[in-house]
Amino acid sequence: MIDYIKGQIIELTPTQLILENGGIGYNILISLQTFEAFQLKTEAVAYIHHYIREDEEQYFGFATKDERELFRLLIGVSGIGVASARMMLSTLTSEEIRQAILAEDVNRIKSVKGIGLKSAQRLIIELKDKIVKGGGAAETALFQAPNSAITEEATTALVMLGFSKANISKVLPGILKDHPSAKVEDLIKAALKKL
Repeated sequence: MIDYIKGQIIELTPTQLILENGGIGYNILISLQTFEAFQLKTEAVAYIHHYIREDEEQYFGFATKDERELFRLLIGVSGIGVASARMMLSTLTSEEIRQAILAEDVNRIKSVKGIGLKSAQRLIIELKDKIVKGGGAAETALFQAPNSAITEEATTALVMLGFSKANISKVLPGILKDHPSAKVEDLIKAALKKL
């Protein structure tokens, strides 16, 4: 199985990347997120999801492992194919998708072309718990903040105290916004008052 392809960017469009490695040009389907990440580069590392069916074989490429993991979570939902998952990652950022699922924002998910009401509801039902547990993302991606090391440490401590990541992710950004220079212990104390 191919994990990533590193090479020279031969051609880049908003939906496709041709990456040359070892004299072979790989035709890789990408999202707008990945296109934006690669736009000013001449070389890139594309994290690959190899998609095989009876009649076709495709490479889907992502600028980050985080985006690839979210793509894999999305296609694991009944009724969401690779085209719909790529459309979601092109319409919304990975963080916006996770937040919409956690907030059960059906309308936000439905705003993606090709995703109807039932698919949006199914996405929320099937993925909410997985995303709360950190599925489809590196933990740091779930809780990005200006002080990500401090946020991560506070999150770990609060999880060990028995709070859910979903509730923690709702509280910590607000605290950091009001107190950007807060230390880990201050962040934990403030979060305990709100949780």
